[in-house]
Amino acid sequence: MRIYFNGDYVNDFEVKISPYDHGFLYGLGVFETFRIYNGHPFLLFDHLERLRSSLDKLNIEWNVSNEEVQVILSNLVDLNELKDAYIRLNVSAGDGEIGLYTGIYSNPNTIIFVKPIHPSNILEKEGVILNTPRNSPEGKERLKSHHYLNNIIGKKEIGNSPKLEGIFLTKEGFLSEGIVSNLFFIKDDILFTPHIETGILNGITRQFVIKWAKINGILIEEGFYTENDLLESDEVFITNSIQEILPITVIGERFYRVSDNSLINKLHRDYQHYRSFLMSMNEIERSE
Repeated sequence: MRIYFNGDYVNDFEVKISPYDHGFLYGLGVFETFRIYNGHPFLLFDHLERLRSSLDKLNIEWNVSNEEVQVILSNLVDLNELKDAYIRLNVSAGDGEIGLYTGIYSNPNTIIFVKPIHPSNILEKEGVILNTPRNSPEGKERLKSHHYLNNIIGKKEIGNSPKLEGIFLTKEGFLSEGIVSNLFFIKDDILFTPHIETGILNGITRQFVIKWAKINGILIEEGFYTENDLLESDEVFITNSIQEILPITVIGERFYRVSDNSLINKLHRDYQHYRSFLMSMNEIERSE
């Protein structure tokens, strides 16, 4: 595949990162993953806003404009002859001396990975409550950073089956998030999701769902919930930018039924409609 690396479009096997990159040495880097649908990067500006906020917290200067990112993505899908794609936009701190550095990183490394994405035949998942506790964020809030060891340990616990999603609890025993997803559950037509103060990543699709609920007059609560709250709920689902919105139909011995008129199905239909609307607007802008 052709990928973007610091201003150039190169074959993925040609990219080389210095061992002095502090993204490698100390995990100083952040990334965003999102999808391109028929050439349109969905919720791109939301992802870029979060990326820039995270980079500011790490003192990493990144001077690539939104417009430049759009051009890069358009070039990448053209070069790789894709319409629908998985994108990972990665920014690491760049080179530095060995040792902890507290100044500003002014020469970061930017890599934008792309790979084809195809419709998935996985329409639901099984949830597994992990024995591995969710670690606390390194700072005041969790960044989508290179610090992924906790997620990897959780993934090793459940194995590689794409039909499973591990669900973290905090060390205090509160529901947190999935290994690669945010968690929601429904009880008596109320939508619940763990509060960001539990240490979860404030996912872009999570934010979309919360806004959607408020617009549609659905009561939503963010708080501190237990495994028992989850098991006593009516419906459960997870969200992320790649898999979108997926119901959890079983956790242990607890089974959840997703009816045709369930809130999950309504949410997923609205999500697809909004996505289609943005794609159509993008096509109109291109033709003008």
